[in-house]
This record gives sequence, C-alpha cells and structure tokens, in this order.
Amino acid sequence: MSASHPKVGFVSLGCPKALVDSERILTQLRVEGYEIVPSYDAADVVVVNTCGFIDSAVAESLDAIGEAIAENGKVIVTGCLGKRPEQIRAAHPDVLSISGPQDYASVMSAVHAALPPRHDPFVDLLPDYGLKLTPKHYAYLKISEGCNHRCSFCIIPSMRGDLVSRPVDEVLREAEKLARGGVKELLVVSQDTSAYGVDMKYAAREWRGKEYQTRMKGLCEGLSELGLWTRLHYVYPYPHVDDIIPLMAEGKLLPYLDIPFQHASPRILKLMKRPGAVDKTLERIQRWRDICPEITIRSTFIVGFPGETEEDFEQLLSFLDQAELDRVGAFAYSPVEGATANALPGAVPEEVKQERLARFMALQAEISADKLERKVGTVQTVIIDEIDGELAIGRSKADAPEIDGLVQIQDGAAAGLKPGDFCEVRIMGSDEHDLFGLVGDDED
Repeated sequence: MSASHPKVGFVSLGCPKALVDSERILTQLRVEGYEIVPSYDAADVVVVNTCGFIDSAVAESLDAIGEAIAENGKVIVTGCLGKRPEQIRAAHPDVLSISGPQDYASVMSAVHAALPPRHDPFVDLLPDYGLKLTPKHYAYLKISEGCNHRCSFCIIPSMRGDLVSRPVDEVLREAEKLARGGVKELLVVSQDTSAYGVDMKYAAREWRGKEYQTRMKGLCEGLSELGLWTRLHYVYPYPHVDDIIPLMAEGKLLPYLDIPFQHASPRILKLMKRPGAVDKTLERIQRWRDICPEITIRSTFIVGFPGETEEDFEQLLSFLDQAELDRVGAFAYSPVEGATANALPGAVPEEVKQERLARFMALQAEISADKLERKVGTVQTVIIDEIDGELAIGRSKADAPEIDGLVQIQDGAAAGLKPGDFCEVRIMGSDEHDLFGLVGDDED
C-alpha cells in the first residue's frame, strides 16, 4: 500500500456486539482510503472502541485510552464508555473526540478532522462483506441494537437505547455476503435475540423471492437456506423460542441456545426484574431435549446479588443440578454505576460472594465433566479454528468460539486439516471443558 495513505490504529474492547461496531468502522475507514496499522508507532491517529458495562471493563477501557495517549498522543474514543464523557475527560483530558456506541458518523468525523482522507479507488478494493476482526471462517451477525428490558443490574439500555431491529432482508443479505466471503459459521448476536422484530411488528420482507417475517423464527428459516452453521446467542426464554427447536432437530440451525437465566430463585429474579417461572423453565428445557436430544444449552448466572440469602443460593444450586446445562458462566455481583440494583438492601459481603461462586463453579464443573464424558466414543462434526504443532484445535456444534470448550484433534496436522475445514472426529477422551479425539480413526 502507498506510504501516502493516512494510517489509523484501532483498539477494540468489549462484547461481540462491540466487535461488530468495530468491524463497521474499520470497513468505512478502508472504503475512504485509510490504512489500518497494528502498532501505535505506525499510526497517525488511534481509535479506541470502549466497553462500559461493569467496573472492570471501565477500568480496562480507561487503561487502553491512557496507553494509546502515552504511545501515540492522538486518540479518538467511541463505544459504551463514550456515554460517560465526563469520566473519560477526567482521566484523559487530551482525547480528541468522544462518542457513544453505534455512532459511526461521529467517529468518522473525528478521524476526518484529525487526518483528512486520501482516497485511491484503484488501490482501495474492499470485499463486499467488509472488514472482519474474526477469523475468516466465522462471523458475528448483529440483528438489532438496544433492549426493551430494564434488568436492575444492567445499564445497557441507558447506553444503547431501546430495541431497534434490522429488517430481516437486510440481515439475510449481509449473511449471504459473509457466506460468499468464506464464512462457514454465523453467530447471531443482539441484546435480546428472541425479541427480534417486535419493534417492527414483525414486518415481512422479501429475500431470494420468498417472504420472511422480521422475527426470530423467520430469520432462522432464512439463514438456514445458506447452509452454514448458525448459532444463537442471548436468547430470552420466551414461549416462542419453542418454535425454533424443530429447526434444530431438522439440522437447519445448530442445536445450541445461549440463554442468560441469571438466577433460579423466584425472589431474586423478581429483584433482578427477570422472568421467574423456574419450574416452567425446567419443564421447557426437558421439552426442548425431547424434541432435539443433542441440544446444547449455555447460560450465565450472577451469584451474590443484593438480598441473596443462603436459601436463594441453594435454590440456584438445585436448579443447576436439575437442569444439567452444558456450558455455564458465572459472576459474583459487581455494582455497576447507574444500575438500580445498587440501591437494593442486603448487600452480600465480598467473601460470601466468592465462596458461593466457588461452590457454584465446583458443581457445574462436575456436571460439565459428566456431560462431556458421555460423548467419549461418539463421532462429532468439528470446525477447525487453528493448527498448533501436531494438533488441530476445533469446536463441535456444542462450542461457541472464545466462551465454550474445544476439541483437540491429536492427528489433525497429519490429516492435513486447515482452519475453516469441517471434519468428523472420533472422541477418545474428555475433561471438564474439552474433548480429545482422532480424525484418522474410521472405526464404526
């Protein structure tokens, strides 16, 4: 690339939804002729896409801004923490510009002011799916912004606003472009995937000569036409989630649901302002498994929420025991500036939070180890993410990137596997997180 091209450094923090924002900004920068560089030294200006969800994320974002200022000096800030400009200015008064999440126009205006573009149409050729920050074979597909819920521990609606869904035809066209660009797996993300389209009254749109509703089932039916692995994240357990389980049983969707249950005590769920019919939840999980026996259910939980008693926590452990969820993440409650839960009485002491978190994770480790051990001797379809020496490292249908387990294929390099390949792997062993297998063992 010509040395005359203005150079932008980029730091992306936070969740997959923020990653999609970063990809859109980077794509626009490249369209306008900017070169994206990997070091502070090489950059004329640095953009930092921040996270502001919990205190540790705020600290990480402020540290990243400080490092960029120290190493480069010209820094543009965007993302969730941008909703609190006074906090950023107090720590780093010299930043050039601050904007909130999805405010692509403000970011580009700030870049233009600091570094006017020099566009060369003969050099700046860009794939039609844009620039991606994930490996070539998988991509996050963001279907909406914002959220209509007001969970007491969460400030995302105050940062990202109410639910705004993307029309289903627009999402399906983006997915089609990603497929043409070599993507084999789509990870559908939003704040609340099961609420998709409610703000648009589920308006129908046409794609490939067929009509689809802007709702979760219509979207899933459309995505299934692409022949990719499609994985659903951040799904609330609404009744209409039941409608997509048959699509999983038919092989049209990955048999995987990421449902953040958060707790299992009806009293605590009420304080959290979350749905609280735990008995019905257990019944529905069983019904899903009856329809689609291979379904994987991942969830996240908060322990030590204000007012949580030992009895509430025991209810949570009992739910975990009965639900036998495949993948679970848990966090000790951390006050988030601006969250209404901070005003609730009955704050749980830090040492009690940590003790409960350890008990929770010990129980889940047993459950996970047992569920993975049941897969020993089976053959699993695996997508390869990387080659590491003799090993190929991949993921089964039950594993989302970054957050779930891996499948280590002992003879993967010898078998000539490459990132993005699919292969059938005979599972020879397991631990509480990962599976181990061979691709060369063709025994039935």
